[in-house]
Amino acid sequence: MVGIIVVFPNKDNAANIRNLLARGGMTVTGVCTTGAQAMNYADTVDEGIVVCGYKLKDMLYSELREYLPSNFEMLLIASPDKWSSGLADGVMGLNMPLKVYDLLNTVEMMLESMNRRRRKRKQEPKERNPKQQEVIRRAKELLMDRNNMSEGEAHRYLQKNSMDSGTNMAETAEMVLSIMAK
Repeated sequence: MVGIIVVFPNKDNAANIRNLLARGGMTVTGVCTTGAQAMNYADTVDEGIVVCGYKLKDMLYSELREYLPSNFEMLLIASPDKWSSGLADGVMGLNMPLKVYDLLNTVEMMLESMNRRRRKRKQEPKERNPKQQEVIRRAKELLMDRNNMSEGEAHRYLQKNSMDSGTNMAETAEMVLSIMAK
């Protein structure tokens, strides 16, 4: 789940940013005033965006960025002189005074970028370790010998049963081996 965490030292400013994001159709996971509170909220979601000011009650934005997991991005809202020298990786900046249109478009762009990366990760094939590959190979050989299947048919059989049962292919191969090896 993607979470948006708003962190500003002034609770009213944080609430105002949350309200702007909510009016823009975005769900805010948490509103807080310290980096420690933001870290607690970050632990409750898989990935997300932290919208924050330059200086929090207990740390600077750069320290918070270091403590956040790599699957989090940060949107810094500060005057240009605070971040004009450059931002850390995973940090985007918006100038003060803040324009609602800029805030909503930037957060929407960041969310879309995260969704795109997530879809790309899901499309990458998962690598199997040699032990899993060996179990699958033995299950295919057993299916080919006992059921007169070709290698492709045995592979499709394991694949289909894996999808039907909701287990991965290596687990399905282990089940085939345990059932047919008797």
